[in-house]
Amino acid sequence: MIHGTFDDVGHLFFEIELIIANDLSLPEQAMLDTGFTGFLAINKQDIDGFEWTYVGQERMVTAQGIKRFELYSGKIMLDEQEYEIPVFVGNGIPEVLLGSEWLKILPLSVNYQAGILTLGD
Repeated sequence: MIHGTFDDVGHLFFEIELIIANDLSLPEQAMLDTGFTGFLAINKQDIDGFEWTYVGQERMVTAQGIKRFELYSGKIMLDEQEYEIPVFVGNGIPEVLLGSEWLKILPLSVNYQAGILTLGD
């Protein structure tokens, strides 16, 4: 289980590790965005040097309409477990985003008043 934090306006953040190359990892604060239906989204400029495999392009409905993203096969460490997941990469993504796909496999517990935020068993 990983513990998260809330920012001043109530966004949910979790610390994850992006596995970038040769099993090197990069700690990153990722915002949980339940409106994003994938696993992970990241800004294109932030993946320079990552040795992730390019898979192709995919269109996705976003708050700004239908957008085209590059799709990579990436690895992250979440709750001490490594996951190989599809990663949506595009321009103008201000935060690393965890999407609602995680909620299909990991339980989310939120108690804003008590300051409790966890993802995982």
